[in-house]
Amino acid sequence: MRLWSLHPRYLDAAGLVACWREGLLARAVLAGATVGYRRHPQLDRFRGCADPVAAIDSYLRVVLAEAGRRGYRFDGSKIGPGDDALRLTVTDGQLACERAHLLGKLTRRAAACRDALADPKTVEPHPLFRIVPGPPEPWERR
Repeated sequence: MRLWSLHPRYLDAAGLVACWREGLLARAVLAGATVGYRRHPQLDRFRGCADPVAAIDSYLRVVLAEAGRRGYRFDGSKIGPGDDALRLTVTDGQLACERAHLLGKLTRRAAACRDALADPKTVEPHPLFRIVPGPPEPWERR
């Protein structure tokens, strides 16, 4: 499961679809609707919220909007309204790690998408996150 802290605009088509599907899986886990992936460490940042399902819905709303901007038709009825005021934190080290990971994926499957990630200083997080100084998350594979 990969719930990107990067803005979904950086994802290629395969990455955006995977993000949507994995986000829906995360939603099911957080809602208690499935037994798989219950201990997945990326879910901890959502579990720390007062309403974890609203938090993942807020995350997925942005993915849904990006899909719509590209002309894809993801089913928005699968998620709730979310919480527009909610903000989580992500470290600059985590963003750098995810940027490098995504660059590797794009090199293999969608080289044309790499340009948006060329300058690490201009890479934006998913709007749910605000950047704070720090290292990558301990659960991140490096």
